[in-house]
Amino acid sequence: MSGSSKTPETEADISGVSSRRRPRPEILEVGGRRLSPSTLMMGHAFDPALSEGSLKPPIFLTSTFVFENAAAGKRHFEAVTGKRPGGVDGLVYSRFNGPNQEILEDRLGIWEDAEDALVFSSGMSAIATLMLALVKPGDVIVHSAPLYAATETLIGRILGRFGVTFLDFPAGATEEEIEAVIARAKAQGNVSLIYLESPANPTNALVDIEAVSRVRDRLLGDTMPPIAIDNTFLGPVWQQPLRHGADLVVYSLTKYAGGHSDLVAGGISGAKKWIDPVRMMRNTIGTITDPHTAWMLLRSLETLELRMSRAGENAAKVCAFFRDHPKVESVGYLGFLEEGTRQADIYNRHCTGAGSTFSLYLKGGERESFAFLDHLKIAKLAVSLGGTETLASCPAAMTHLSVPDQRKQDLGITDNLVRISVGVENADDLIADFDQALAAV
Repeated sequence: MSGSSKTPETEADISGVSSRRRPRPEILEVGGRRLSPSTLMMGHAFDPALSEGSLKPPIFLTSTFVFENAAAGKRHFEAVTGKRPGGVDGLVYSRFNGPNQEILEDRLGIWEDAEDALVFSSGMSAIATLMLALVKPGDVIVHSAPLYAATETLIGRILGRFGVTFLDFPAGATEEEIEAVIARAKAQGNVSLIYLESPANPTNALVDIEAVSRVRDRLLGDTMPPIAIDNTFLGPVWQQPLRHGADLVVYSLTKYAGGHSDLVAGGISGAKKWIDPVRMMRNTIGTITDPHTAWMLLRSLETLELRMSRAGENAAKVCAFFRDHPKVESVGYLGFLEEGTRQADIYNRHCTGAGSTFSLYLKGGERESFAFLDHLKIAKLAVSLGGTETLASCPAAMTHLSVPDQRKQDLGITDNLVRISVGVENADDLIADFDQALAAV
């Protein structure tokens, strides 16, 4: 029997014979106090009574699920095909859903008070499924820049083969600049999606979500395309874009949500209106995450706030060291934004913390970046971010190598840029490591 809160039907509903217990009512508040996400991660959406009293959800390793009777099977497929309103209840096949995935989706949505959530086999499968569901040939995508390189490739090279075009604006653009780009896009064709990434990978530049939302409402009020945003760098603890005008929030759950560099997964949270077509596309092409990965993510969400808080505290100390070092040109850390600047204004309105991933600009170029990376002893030379360990890489030569040279220069992805994701080690040990690596530059 499933422990998921999304499978409420009992045999009494179908045959009049009650032999299954219903899930217990969810406890979302105590004594009039609404429970915080960090508390709800310990048990929300799972009833131990439905899984032999297991404290934690079991891993449901099955490809298919047994119907209680033929009438139940018919009811399910009536809902799947739209012949019966009200949505789909119950479980049928693991390409569509499963207990571990449904519990995870319920908990993922809690962090941002989202109407619904979906989980995927990777962050890029989440992004690709979203775009396949919402964009059709001839449409225009408006996006901020830079984006994660694979996202840019998906939009520019893959969707471009199907007649989809795009226009972009720099992450720190003003409302007037954003309006000019969206106006051009509207003149070019049907704008079906506005896609943002904030902070941008790897420069850490912030996008004014509220300004994008206002421009969308003014210029595209007749069609109201969704605003989706990749919130991987700060979410869900340090930024919650649904509160600022976004309709969908995208995550590489591989990063902070997973947090241990031992899984790959993606997620989307947001308005049910837009989640539903994405769910239908996911059901068709099979980009759902697997039960074991979902189970591991349930484990990770229990410590998400603790891990992100410790990593954020470490990053503040590490960046303070880098800022004063003579071999460092600048530090792209959100905690150092100068008050009165546009980026600081966006940060103050949108963010509750500076995060633990930042861009370090060394004095010099590729030679200096490589020397620094090659002499690290505690921090690991690897792509990705948001794990318990500290990672460092050179985006221009690694993750963003496929981006044309001129575009990299325009976006500030230079050879002297090192991206660092600070983990939960001892901060003074990390500083000692970075100090000796800089001495070798």
